[in-house]
Amino acid sequence: STSNATTGAHVAAILACLLVTASPTDSVAQVNDSTDSNDSQISVYLVTVGPGEQVWERFGHNAIWISDDASGINRAYNYGLFSFEQEGFVSKFLQGRMEYWMRGFDTDPHLQGYVSFDRSVWIQELNLTSQQAIELRDFLAWNELPENRFYRYHYYHDNCSTRIRDAIDRVIDGAIKRRTEFEFPGSTLRFHSLRLVSNDLLTYTGLLLGLGQPVDEPLSAWDEMFLPLKLREHLRNVVVLDENGNERPLVASERTIHESSEFFESEAPPRWMLPFLVVGILLAAFTFLLAHKATGNRVARTIFTGYSMLWYAVTGIAGLGLASLWMFTDHDTSYRNENLFWFNPVAILLVILVPLLILRVSWAVRTGRLVAIFVAGVSLLGFVLQVLPGMDQVSGPLIALVLPSNLAVAAGLLWYSSLEEGGR
Repeated sequence: STSNATTGAHVAAILACLLVTASPTDSVAQVNDSTDSNDSQISVYLVTVGPGEQVWERFGHNAIWISDDASGINRAYNYGLFSFEQEGFVSKFLQGRMEYWMRGFDTDPHLQGYVSFDRSVWIQELNLTSQQAIELRDFLAWNELPENRFYRYHYYHDNCSTRIRDAIDRVIDGAIKRRTEFEFPGSTLRFHSLRLVSNDLLTYTGLLLGLGQPVDEPLSAWDEMFLPLKLREHLRNVVVLDENGNERPLVASERTIHESSEFFESEAPPRWMLPFLVVGILLAAFTFLLAHKATGNRVARTIFTGYSMLWYAVTGIAGLGLASLWMFTDHDTSYRNENLFWFNPVAILLVILVPLLILRVSWAVRTGRLVAIFVAGVSLLGFVLQVLPGMDQVSGPLIALVLPSNLAVAAGLLWYSSLEEGGR
């Protein structure tokens, strides 16, 4: 099963595109020998598809539609194609080394496929000269050849939308980039990623956790066009020259094929700071209450032990995952992740130390205290360091959720072990 994908997300599959084995100018003649056809009949459209139900559809999709009556071409060229069944899918996904491809489809059934899933579809006719339309048509045909169609996918920097942006920009002498590279709308990759998964708490939390500092840097309008709907929006401001050297808008006309009744883009990320903080405080209070009851109640002691082990297992394993993304993969948007302050890999040690500490094994009591203090101290240090320049990662909801419990579990273990020592 082959799917269209653009995702923010996340969490990020990643790197620059694969190098092709031949240049477009050398191979175009093999693809299309009839560049002297009736040029005026070539029409070029940007097709933009709104979000859908699946996670990889939340960021939308797009295609370049070439309608050439003279040669009979009526195809919508898509980038960002992948298959769950491709060899080594899981390992490549985890390492950020996904290989995607492009392909052209018959336009009418292709667009109707999106409509059938109630995804919005918009069409923008582009003001290209005859020569530019020919060049784009032939480039896409060359790019579709088996030896040229594959590329190394990056969710933010080399995806279905950036490939289309670059293909159009290539034939209009860089007019899109000149218009947008120094315009900064005030957004970031994290801002867009979180707003587009605002209907999915689990994915929202996963992206908030897994994305590091790089996704909090300001985006230019050029960079923002990794999103199909942003490409559609920014093209309206681009001006090009016609055959006579006169300025005209790149977008000649627009129309809506279908407006979804179910799937929409949120304008901003959800404001979940307060709910996360409330949950974090409740968990911390529950933890400390268990620790207080544990001294004289076997059931409470058992629950406190199990809960503490579970807490450190979850945060420790998450920390190992974050560290691995940074050190061992090509997921560059997960590098320099400040969430390692709160999701500490060292916490894994406490999964073993906590039950031994509760059982009053002397060496485990001493070691467990030190490790618990270290994990809580690093967590608190990360919170204090947020005031420093360069600590710009947006992690507020996760700090609110995790920091109180990191402190409460450590305090509960220290308090319990000190009482037990006093009793002896």
